[in-house]
Amino acid sequence: MTKRHILVTGGAGYIGSHMTLALLGAGERPLVIDNLSTGSRAIVPPEVPFFEGNVGDADFVGRIMDQHAIEAIIHFAASIVVPESVTQPLAYYGNNTANARTLLDCAVKRGVPHVVFSSTAAVYGEPDRTPVEEDDPTRPINPYGRSKLMVEWMLADVAQAYPFSYAALRYFNVAGADPQGRAGQSTPNATHLIKIAVQAALGKRPGLDVYGTDYSTPDGSCIRDYVHVSDLAQAHLDALDYLRAGRPSITCNIGYANGYSVLDVIEVVKRVSGVDFEVRIKGRRAGDPASLIAANQRARTALNWTPRYDDLEQIVRDALAWERRLG
Repeated sequence: MTKRHILVTGGAGYIGSHMTLALLGAGERPLVIDNLSTGSRAIVPPEVPFFEGNVGDADFVGRIMDQHAIEAIIHFAASIVVPESVTQPLAYYGNNTANARTLLDCAVKRGVPHVVFSSTAAVYGEPDRTPVEEDDPTRPINPYGRSKLMVEWMLADVAQAYPFSYAALRYFNVAGADPQGRAGQSTPNATHLIKIAVQAALGKRPGLDVYGTDYSTPDGSCIRDYVHVSDLAQAHLDALDYLRAGRPSITCNIGYANGYSVLDVIEVVKRVSGVDFEVRIKGRRAGDPASLIAANQRARTALNWTPRYDDLEQIVRDALAWERRLG
């Protein structure tokens, strides 16, 4: 029996492209939708069916689902820049929340049974403790986090009303690139810290800005849990297997349960690259919590997720190698 397709929304983007590669490596049949606003068609393997368009277009998505048997959706397509969400909240509620509602409606109407959802640690806001656990309060402090939490609520309601299950994976800070050099963060104006730092190290940017060194952290800069993008893709595969086994819907943090400050990361990038680039201290940005570190026992236990790249120097080396490959 021919396997049905796994629909990857945003599959030409940073995380989605790694997901597509991971699915192929696992013998699955990925199918990609991407509007190419931040993704690259060239990074989607030629054997993977590709459709350029918006997941908020019900006619477009519906036609694809009618023409291809879809077993599950792995939903990445979203806007992700926290400061931008503060200045353009309606764009974030449109692209992240309203479009997800359209995608879910198309899926339910066609009996697609599973969704693995790309959520975010931003749903926690300023957590009362770190590492933060999945059952801790969700109090997002920016429209980005709120737009993602709304999708989690929709998924929970849909799972109550229909024969449908989901895994919501709350990412912490995604970084690095495919260790085999097949994919990486390709957006020139990306806002990920490690991407910006390796660009500064390679002379592609005139240094790097640090937004705030007066937080209540040991060195005053924000602390984050950085997870390798290939480990993140594996977590989605594990979540897909979990749902296929008939197990109940689940929400999991995906991180390493340890954190590094912005200044820590800069020091590692300088050491690995051998370049002492300029660092400029700026004021805080709106919507940035001081510290976000993942408790990850649920993902390890329930999904049987076993990270392979829990090493900041490895993450930086892979990011540097990819950035050099981009030229």
